[in-house]
Amino acid sequence: MKIAVFGAGTMGSGIAQVFAQNGHQVLLYASSVSSAQKHKDKLGASLQKRVEKGKMAQEALDALMANIFCEEQSACADADLIIECVKEEMGTKKALLKELDEICKPECVFASNTSSLSVSEMGAGLKHPVIGMHFFNPVPSMKLVEVIRGANTTQETFEFIYNLSKEIGKDPVEVNEAPGFVVNKILIPMINEAIVVLETGVASVEDIDKAMQLGANHPMGPLALADFIGLDICLAIMDTIYNDTCDSKYRAATLLRKMVRGGQLGKKSGKGFYDYSKK
Repeated sequence: MKIAVFGAGTMGSGIAQVFAQNGHQVLLYASSVSSAQKHKDKLGASLQKRVEKGKMAQEALDALMANIFCEEQSACADADLIIECVKEEMGTKKALLKELDEICKPECVFASNTSSLSVSEMGAGLKHPVIGMHFFNPVPSMKLVEVIRGANTTQETFEFIYNLSKEIGKDPVEVNEAPGFVVNKILIPMINEAIVVLETGVASVEDIDKAMQLGANHPMGPLALADFIGLDICLAIMDTIYNDTCDSKYRAATLLRKMVRGGQLGKKSGKGFYDYSKK
């Protein structure tokens, strides 16, 4: 099967890896062919370290990398599946899918890796079916895929993505479209509440995380997890849920919004609730 992945960052590269290691041909796209090639080279370098540590065979790495291609966008015309992992912004996603709608073969399925946005809205007016295929980070090791039915998702399209998820070693769950879907509808408001606990002076960052790790048996505290996810992404998901439901319980914490405005986004920026610049 030929898969075209649009967006070659952490999620896109991880998705490309999973499909390629399962024998699928993957076209990897970024802002340019050279940019996509840099992401492919970065992935290769990362996996080479696994080979050096004896955690992966060189033959397996060579076969995986041979299945990933970096070509012009026109090469996706005969793709069987498009997976978009571009910026978590409706306008950006709709513009890309509209463009691809004109060049992809009729039987191609469009899947979005969105973490909270409406796949029904993304697919409005398109000839190709659109469905949610939400992977979790890090993609190679996280088993879950949320398969999200939009308002116009056919049973055939759902079964195709659901079964394909199992074929590549994932454990999918069926989700009817709702803001935040399942995991993020539960997880991100919990993180937001932890931020409220911090900003109201109930406990420190370290003690909030320690309390949830020891008291709820969470492997990572909610504020450390927010840093890992990215505070900008947490805010975007909270805003999506709030705007769709108009329910005040989903209003983003003031501190969260302030930190995002200040560029304190977590691990990727070097600082969030914890300081990563010295690590």
